[in-house]
This record gives sequence, C-alpha cells and structure tokens, in this order.
Amino acid sequence: MKKVISTTNAPAAIGPYSQAIEANGFVFASGQIPVNPATGEIPEGIEAQAEQVMKNMQNLLAAAGTSLEQVVKTTVFIQSMNDFAAINGIYSKYFDKDCPARSCVEVACLPKNVLLEMEAIAVK
Repeated sequence: MKKVISTTNAPAAIGPYSQAIEANGFVFASGQIPVNPATGEIPEGIEAQAEQVMKNMQNLLAAAGTSLEQVVKTTVFIQSMNDFAAINGIYSKYFDKDCPARSCVEVACLPKNVLLEMEAIAVK
C-alpha cells in the first residue's frame, strides 16, 4: 500500500505529482525547490535557496512522520557546478553525520528558474 503525504509547510505540487509518497517503510519525497510555502517567494542567492530547500524537505519529512536523520539517499539538481561548494556548506549543516548517499548533477534549467532542487528517500 502507498500513502500520499501532503503538507502546507512545504511548497504545493505544481503538476500531476504528490509532495511525497510513503510505501513499504520508506518515504519518497519529490524534489523540493526553494519556494517559501507561506509567501510563495523565492530567496535570492545560492545559500538562501539551499537553506529554503533544506527547510522545505525537513517540513515535508516531518509531515510524513520521519526526519532528515532518517534520509538514506538524496539527489541534488543544481543549475551550476560553480555553486557546489556553497551548497555543500548548507547541506552539511543539516546532514552532519551518518550522511545519506547522494548524487549531485548539473542541469540546464529548473522549475521557476531556481538554482537547485533536492529529492530524498527516507526510512519511516
């Protein structure tokens, strides 16, 4: 069985997908972009956008009954590899030990022209 996870504390889905799905003891979180769910605003700069992405993911996982500490895999999509070090600086504040497996890829364009997006898989 699968369960749809939805929360107003993370950006709403902007297409035909769920914010997250719980299935077989895992939570599969859709890509989070740096939209402030309360205001709809996108912060400027890579550090501020990375912080917002991490907060959105944290809130989405909390709504699913899990947390960043239970994340086993992330995929980070970035607009420029030149931002890799700055993103790592923010990422390491949220994943400071027993870090999840991760892929990071540069992409040509992201929704709303944001600088990064992150998806995650967590244990429930």
